[in-house]
Amino acid sequence: MSVMDLDLRRVRYFVAVAEECSFVRAASRLYMTQPALSRQIRALEEDLGVALFLRDRQGTLLTRAGRQFLEDARPLLATSLAAQQRVRAAGREDNNFTVGFMPGVAVTPILREFSRTAPDVRVEVLHTSVTDQVDYLLDGRVDVCFVRMPLPSGMFEVIPLFPEPRVAALSSGHPLAERKAVSLHELRDLALLQDLGDVPEWRGRVSVASPADSGRFPVTIEECLEAVASGAGCYVMAAGMAGFYRRDDVTYLTLEDVAPRMVALAYSKHRTMPELHRFAEISRRMLGPAAD
Repeated sequence: MSVMDLDLRRVRYFVAVAEECSFVRAASRLYMTQPALSRQIRALEEDLGVALFLRDRQGTLLTRAGRQFLEDARPLLATSLAAQQRVRAAGREDNNFTVGFMPGVAVTPILREFSRTAPDVRVEVLHTSVTDQVDYLLDGRVDVCFVRMPLPSGMFEVIPLFPEPRVAALSSGHPLAERKAVSLHELRDLALLQDLGDVPEWRGRVSVASPADSGRFPVTIEECLEAVASGAGCYVMAAGMAGFYRRDDVTYLTLEDVAPRMVALAYSKHRTMPELHRFAEISRRMLGPAAD
């Protein structure tokens, strides 16, 4: 198999598992479910024709082939990323500026103010999500991105903006749906429709217990909400996203005992565009603590 045949996304997944020595921690770091990550690693092992990990009760260890592949994978990913960034930068007009955004973050006033102060810059926007926000930043599709923390440490300049409460999505037919707020303890009899890494405070049931189970977690927000509406369980999400995904058969309740997540602005530490600092300053002024 040649290097050109490799799926670089799977290579990145492999490096995460190798660095964490755990599929659970790597899945949390990559914002994936553990079963989905396991499938991707198995597919990579099939492509390469070798086992990369030894999995047992003691943990996840690299095989000899895995150690060799890790040594080669890191520079391969770095070279690929650098090439993508150079090509994207060369192919774009000098006055283009691309902003990544996600539901629940009010970016329109910021974009309007930025365009007013930089009339010579052509502003474009791209929709992102928590699961792909890192990819958009790394491969250069966006110059700057509104993100929900956490992000991998050491890779980005991060400007914290505001803490965002989290809510529980329940079927509108659930007895608790008439409430405005609820605690996790009160939801313990419901199944959590996501990985425990998303809600470390959870002490109740989880819909899928292990990668060996035949079922799977819903992947997209839409799938999660369909499962909630059908009464399969509950789903914890950012309050801003709840406002975007309104539907009659799902009710959102404020969670009283779950820590908020920080909404921030992020861009690659290697970017030097002057527009970045101007955009960051406007974002901080309009959404940061000083805006309260």
